[in-house]
Amino acid sequence: MRDDGVVRRHVVKTLATELHAWVVTGYEESRAMLADPRLSKEAEELLKVMAAQTVRPGETIAQTPRSMLFSDPPDHTRLRKLIGNAFTMRRVRELRPWIEETTDGLLDSVRPGEPFDLVERIAMALPIYVIGKLLGVPPERRDDFRSWNGVLAGLETSAEEKGKAHQLAFSYLRELIADKRRAPGDDMVSALTEIQEDGTRLTEPELLSTIFLLMNAGYETTAHMISSGTLALLQTPHQRELLRRDPTLVPGAVEEFLRYESPLNLSTIRFTASPVRLGDVTIPANEIVFISLLSANRDPEKFDEPDTFDVLRANKSHLSFGHGIHHCIGAPLARMEGEIVFRKLLERFGTWQLGVPAEELEWKYSAQFRGLERLPIRLS
Repeated sequence: MRDDGVVRRHVVKTLATELHAWVVTGYEESRAMLADPRLSKEAEELLKVMAAQTVRPGETIAQTPRSMLFSDPPDHTRLRKLIGNAFTMRRVRELRPWIEETTDGLLDSVRPGEPFDLVERIAMALPIYVIGKLLGVPPERRDDFRSWNGVLAGLETSAEEKGKAHQLAFSYLRELIADKRRAPGDDMVSALTEIQEDGTRLTEPELLSTIFLLMNAGYETTAHMISSGTLALLQTPHQRELLRRDPTLVPGAVEEFLRYESPLNLSTIRFTASPVRLGDVTIPANEIVFISLLSANRDPEKFDEPDTFDVLRANKSHLSFGHGIHHCIGAPLARMEGEIVFRKLLERFGTWQLGVPAEELEWKYSAQFRGLERLPIRLS
């Protein structure tokens, strides 16, 4: 697609429907589009554009919840500031000892030489424990969000199934918010119910959609970074040894994991509020646009030998966390989780073996996520 031109119109199967949409594949063009104010994410207008661009006219399209992710300035500016006041670097840093302890507990359950699925046992488990702890979700309810998100993110689940999962998630969130208002704790849901900026608070719908966004966006991408990063190290033993000999290289390796296999296939959906020209192509107003983060992060115009995994790579300016005003607010937490889990995996286990032939591994069938379904592995 990149060789055929960095922007072309395709049919894209999204979580909600199949859409006629423009896909941007070059790095420089992708970076520019991620920060271009002419590409809007305003929820109400987005729904109208989706209805106009659907492959099946007349199809009912699920409403995109209004949140920080699906809003433009000035609403986005207000919401980002309110959420940023709760999601502070202090709160993230204070989680480090707990994340290290939790990672140790998960790795303690790994018996040397015994085959196990790293996706299930480590990669999915750790981030959902972390985001649950951050938000103040009781441990016994954290797996519910994983189940609901699996339905919502699936390309083959029906609109009825998605609607039911959405209803169950928001019903529980209303209970959680009510509990935190009665008995606030040192967690983000409690903070979000109380936080103010210039005399304003999050409205009830904004509070619900914000917590839902943080709960779901906050674990699956990190989980995929852990599993795909582990696979990359399994397939490049010399890179693994570099990190084992010099653990100070691990933070840079996390950036390479993110570049090499972006946890997101495509950016979240946008539409052109006015015409946008990219090279010799003009995208008219009211068209859907997706940015291919996977393609941008492998663009040879930006990265030398882009299909080579290299933990010593100097150029770390990948787009896996986005760019511009919608840059991922949870990026520092994801980076910290990656650094902790890979340091501990390298410290504890000298021998890594893939449990099945690499060609048998399956990647998720998803427009949104780039991640392994399973990763059978032996560690000793």
